[in-house]
Amino acid sequence: MTTRHKLVVGNWKMHGSHAANAELLQGILAARPFVAEVAVCVPFPYLSEVAVTLSNSSVAWGSQDCSAQAQGAYTGEVSATMLAEFGCRYAIVGHSERRAYHGESDQLVADKAKAALANGITPIVCVGETLEQREAGETEAVVKRQLSAVIHTLGQCIGEVVVAYEPVWAIGTGRTASPEQAQAVHAVLRAQLAAATPRASEMKLLYGGSVKPDNAAILFSQTDIDGGLIGGAALKAADFVAVARAAS
Repeated sequence: MTTRHKLVVGNWKMHGSHAANAELLQGILAARPFVAEVAVCVPFPYLSEVAVTLSNSSVAWGSQDCSAQAQGAYTGEVSATMLAEFGCRYAIVGHSERRAYHGESDQLVADKAKAALANGITPIVCVGETLEQREAGETEAVVKRQLSAVIHTLGQCIGEVVVAYEPVWAIGTGRTASPEQAQAVHAVLRAQLAAATPRASEMKLLYGGSVKPDNAAILFSQTDIDGGLIGGAALKAADFVAVARAAS
């Protein structure tokens, strides 16, 4: 059996300030060492200061999005080449909020993942269903469709990405999929990846649906859950550290 090292990634979303960031990062750094790999994905304006603060530490950093384009007249976009200059190890692509609020298609998400990989950045590819889709019994079809576009675009390079399952109905609602529900979807994704790459058993699959200190350990103990993509709990050092500890 392959033993996969756990990964816990904080997604700050559109939160932060110079003062708040400094306090949060110092709290995380003070809690080292971690058994799990730990990273934070921060708003673009703060990449420079986060890179300086976390340099020479075991905590990695990344972005919350990545353009599919290399350069050009794309106002407001940030390319993977630019992100690489700030030392980003990760880039979240296809988060449910990007899909919902910005109309990002499965193919655009796949193209963003390809751009990240081309610049040495590991994409964290998000997939997940809405409450309506779950209640209609469409969960498996939805997540497989979303992941299929990435597999088709990346080919054998699919083995280099991180996949995050984020049930849309459990983000910011206080609701959380049961460990069994989360594991069932992760198992579906692992099987789909196994048909595409011999590296599937080594790939990290994260759970991203309202992970908190009180439910992290049981979620992370599931066979195919290799850590978490953390939202609200990533904004308080004590909570994020507790989640990271649970991944050990």
